[in-house]
Amino acid sequence: MRAELVTIGSELLLGFTVDANSAVIGRQLAEIGVTVVRRTSVGDEASEIAAAVREALDRTGAVITTGGLGPTSDDLTKPSIAAIFGKGMRLDEGVLDGLRQAWIARGLGPDLPKANEWQATVPDGATILTNRHGSAPGIWLEDRRGWVAMLPGVPREMRGMLRDEILPRLEVRLRVSGESANGAPIVLSRTVRTTGIAESALADAIGPATGPLADVALAYLPSWSGVDLRVTSFDRPRAAAGQALSAAEGVLRAAAGAYAYGSDAEDLAASVLDILRSRGLTLAAAESCTGGLLGARLTAVPGSSDVFVGGVIAYSNDVKREQLGVEEATLARHGAVSEETAREMARGVRARCRTDVAAAITGVAGPGGGTPEKPAGTVCVAVDTAAGVVSERRKLIGDREEVRLRATQWALDRVRRLLAP
Repeated sequence: MRAELVTIGSELLLGFTVDANSAVIGRQLAEIGVTVVRRTSVGDEASEIAAAVREALDRTGAVITTGGLGPTSDDLTKPSIAAIFGKGMRLDEGVLDGLRQAWIARGLGPDLPKANEWQATVPDGATILTNRHGSAPGIWLEDRRGWVAMLPGVPREMRGMLRDEILPRLEVRLRVSGESANGAPIVLSRTVRTTGIAESALADAIGPATGPLADVALAYLPSWSGVDLRVTSFDRPRAAAGQALSAAEGVLRAAAGAYAYGSDAEDLAASVLDILRSRGLTLAAAESCTGGLLGARLTAVPGSSDVFVGGVIAYSNDVKREQLGVEEATLARHGAVSEETAREMARGVRARCRTDVAAAITGVAGPGGGTPEKPAGTVCVAVDTAAGVVSERRKLIGDREEVRLRATQWALDRVRRLLAP
């Protein structure tokens, strides 16, 4: 099956919102054997919405839209697409009652705003797609030309409805048509996640695409977190695709060695917590330039409280001295951004939190505050364990936010590398 995506919203064209929905939809459709052949973004103009959807429908007969299902005057997706199918609009009392009950359950008051009635107004003859993750219901319209599925633009709602409503419907259609038989070709991808190694160095380690790598498409995807290695199998049955990807993954992991830490969407913080948990160890953090970002990444992982105890945000030298026990002489001689200070921060937070392991970060996130000896981007990381404390200094690239993110990734990887079996 071939399908097209139409993402709707002027904020997408103006650059205020990044279209993450298309990436999610494309990946999940590919896994069940649906190929996305085109993606189009349009603004909140009724004529533009209708033109984009009509053209997509004519090309493939299968269209998914996101956005424009809200309660405000710029939400024109439903009437624009209803007109393509020659349908009028009607108020659905069942949908309206559901919106009213949800409004009351959320403690927002006894009366649903009048504007929400627009969300309960649907095309004649449409199938209502239940939204268990928000207020705007989805819509399915179909005739002899094909079908259009309208989903909300809010990413959380879109993902839930894609899983609950769209994928099951498409899987049934694929089975009926025979396209989902065991021998039907699909597109399948797998990712090996690495950190701490440059893209070029990783490419040298992997070498040319021979053997299992020649049978798949390999993409290098660098970001602040590291370099993801994504391999994709095209036009193979599921079993054969899985075998090809497993073989390629084995080659990539062997080449990346200790720089590889996970697969697909696995986060390094979760990997570190798993290692600590498996060894019965606890962790604390002392942060200066990252301002709690390391702690935030750790506590974003469900269940982290059995491993991560807490930490200290020691942004000023006074806090470094008073809360972490950093010596005045160390600060005077080496400065707040130094391996020596990072080491004392790690020792101090480990002692105060009474943990088995502690990580510390101090640096110049920028854009100002640097010196010729310690330019913006200079960061020092230390990790303290029962075996002693280790530290390192690096010059990280990027703007202020990237430096902070890279610093947390580096600190997590330092813990991982020290404790991994």
